[in-house]
Formats: sequence, C-alpha cells, structure tokens
Amino acid sequence: MSHTLVSAQPAQERKTAGWVAFIACGALVFDGYDLTVYGTIMPTLLNDPSQLGALDPSTAGLLGSYAMLGVLVGALTCGAVGDWLGRRRLLLVSISWFSLGMLFTAFASSVMAFGILRFLSGLGLGAVLAVAGATMAEFAPANKRNLYNAIVYSGVPAGGVLAAGLGIILLEPLGWRGLFIIGAAPLVLVPIAFFKVPESPRWLLTRGRREEAIATARRAGTPLVDDSQLVTDSASVERTGFAALLTPRWRIATIFLGFLSFAGLLLTYGLSTWLPEIMQGYGYDTSGSLAFLLILNGGAVIGALIGSKIADRFSPRPIIVSTFVLAAITLTLMTFQLPIAFLFAFIAMAGVGTLGTQVLGYGYVSTYYTTNARSAGVAWFAGFGRIGGVIGPFIGGFIASIGLGGAQAFYVFAGVALFGALMAYLVPRQPDLETAGTDQAAAPATTATPTDQTPLTPNDAAAASHPQS
Repeated sequence: MSHTLVSAQPAQERKTAGWVAFIACGALVFDGYDLTVYGTIMPTLLNDPSQLGALDPSTAGLLGSYAMLGVLVGALTCGAVGDWLGRRRLLLVSISWFSLGMLFTAFASSVMAFGILRFLSGLGLGAVLAVAGATMAEFAPANKRNLYNAIVYSGVPAGGVLAAGLGIILLEPLGWRGLFIIGAAPLVLVPIAFFKVPESPRWLLTRGRREEAIATARRAGTPLVDDSQLVTDSASVERTGFAALLTPRWRIATIFLGFLSFAGLLLTYGLSTWLPEIMQGYGYDTSGSLAFLLILNGGAVIGALIGSKIADRFSPRPIIVSTFVLAAITLTLMTFQLPIAFLFAFIAMAGVGTLGTQVLGYGYVSTYYTTNARSAGVAWFAGFGRIGGVIGPFIGGFIASIGLGGAQAFYVFAGVALFGALMAYLVPRQPDLETAGTDQAAAPATTATPTDQTPLTPNDAAAASHPQS
C-alpha cells in the first residue's frame, strides 16, 4: 500500500524540470567539451615544447587517459556517496569542481602538473555524468522522463561539437590555455543551480525527512508518493547506493546494464578518435574526414531526442536494442564504395546507434532504479562503461598497427554494436514502481497533507505500474 503525499502541479512541475534540465545539460555540454578539447590542442603540445615541455606521442596519449581515469573514479565515487549526500549538493559540488579544474589546468606549467590537473578535473566530470541523470529523473514529468534525460545527456556530444568548432576558430588567437579557460564557463551555472534546483523530494523521503520532502514537493510541483510498500524486495528498501545494486532485485540488471554502457562508450570513443583517420584512408582530405565526425555527433543528438520520445511512449529497452542493431548495419555499409551522400547518411545513422544509444542508455538507467539506488545505478552505468571508453581508442590503434584497414575497423565496431544489442535485450524487465505511484499522484486531485493521505490498494498499484521493458 502507498500514500499520496503531494499531487502533481503540472505547470510548476514543468517549470522546475525545465530549470533542472537547463542546469544539467549546460554542465554536460562542458563535460563533453572538456573530454574533447584535449584532442584539439594535442598537436600544439606535441609540436611546441615551450608550452609544457618535451612531449612524445606515448606521453601525450597517457595524458589523455588521465582525464578518462578521473571520470571513472569520479563516477564510481559519486555512486558510493550520491545516494547518501543527496542530488542537489553533489550537483553543485561537481560542477564547481570540474570548472575550477579546467581553469587551473589552463595555468599548468609542466607535463606532470597538467596530467594531475586533468585527473582531478575528471573526478568532477565523472560525478556530473552520474548525478545529472539521477537528478533529472526525479524532477521530469513521469511520461517524459526519457525525453528530458535525452535532452540532458545530448549535452555531451554537443560539447564535443563545440570543442571542435572553437578549436578551429580560437586555437590560434587564444592558444590552448584560452580554450581551457572557456571550459570554466559552467561556474556561472552554480549560483543559478543554488536557487533553482531543489533537493529531490523522493530522496528526502528516503532519508526520513518527511516534512521537508512534502514542503519541497509542493514548491517544485512534483508529485510525492510514499511507495515503499510497492517494492517487494525489502532489502532494496533498506540498502542504499551500491549496496542496493548487489541485492537480488538489481544484481543481474546491473551487470547487463554495465556491459551495455561498456559497448556504447567503446563505440563512442573508438569512432570519435579514429573516424577521421579511417575516412582519410578511404581518400578523403582532412576537412572531409572531419565532416564525418561532425555528422556522427549531429546524428547522435537528433536520434537521441527522437528515440527518447518514442521510448517515453513505449519503452526504452527495445529502442536501445534497435539502435544498436542500426549501428551494426550502417557501420557495415560504410565499408562499401558508395556515393558520398549515402556515406553521410550511414554515418549519421551510426551516430544514432552509437553516441545516441548511449544517451538513451542514461535515460533508461535513470528510470530503471528506484530512489535508494538511482545515483549508484547511474554512476555504475557511467563508470563501468568508461572502461569501454578507454579501450575503444586502443582497439582502433591496434587495428591500424597490425596493418588492417578501415573496413576491418568498421566490422569490429559493428560486432561491438551487436554485443550491446544483446546486453540490452538481456536486461530483465521490471515494473517501474515509482511511476506507479507518480501516475496516481499526477491525477487531478487536491494536494494532500500529511494527515490527508489517500491510500492505494495493491490492485490500484498493480494497474498503475507498467513493465520497464
């Protein structure tokens, strides 16, 4: 049995969700910017020892991996503490952390200092990746959660496009230090977030802060339901964070979701790193090969937004399976000698199935777990997947080092996409328990008070829930 504590106020709910989406997406634009800008400035650091000191290609590659390692550690750390500290506090701290990290990196005077600061910046980047989806999922209207999460996480590929564009325009007049100073721009989001992003009422409720949760839900316009009795596995209610992920309720799903993210990020970083080089091997000049990279990212953004609207109407799981399969087909078609228009269309669809699928995955995992495990679940998805992000560029490099061509690289990436589709298919279906309560709360009604609670019968709850398939 569950109790409706606060009913939805749709207008105020949309306003609150809009502010949360603006803050989270803005932060992730610069998250993507940070992870891409290093590739933009690396030739400068390699060719000019006066910048940081002598730098060989192997050291340059290692410096690039420091930020990725920081993201891995930051995401997993966020998962360990996020469900204890709360969404709002962690969002404010992580945005401030990586913004200051970018600013301090701009003034690095040695290779060692640069590497350390890249790692420290990565900690904040990983935390933002993990907490953004968890926060958005708890403020988005119940029937638009996947869309809102897609908007938020589309900031990552959009940031990659921003970094590439600004690198072309501003690298020469501003230098690499100027590009890193631009990366500190999200600091302006912190005071806005302080006033516009409330703490999650659901999280407050799970921490026993009932009166504060009710007051916050009323101000935010979000529905609030005491749905603890809807969860059949009591251990999932009692445990929080990663401990909850290890319970029988979540264990199998967590494994498959981790490998889903592994495949998605392997494709994302493998293609982002090697696509221009592969297309140059097919005879395209530098500008033409970079155009493929921009189309890949553009396809990801558009495809993720369209796919998320479909996922909100039906279910994210079959959409993710389908987009992974789409990526496998289009990457295979890229090996044929076809007119340039067809190749552009195929790489745009591959963007939908690679970067776009990863965006959809963040929305899926953000709504799959309940509040007590949500931050940890998103952190696991972002953190474990980051291993694929580290491996992806190495796979491309290994293929090149043994003398294989672009066709073989596309075949390998297509195989990874099929692996991702299989992992998505194997994720167990489960009732979206919180949506069950939210749908009830969203029904037109007078806002309930703590002493005026409307109980839901078990039959009502079962009818309101739907499979997260």
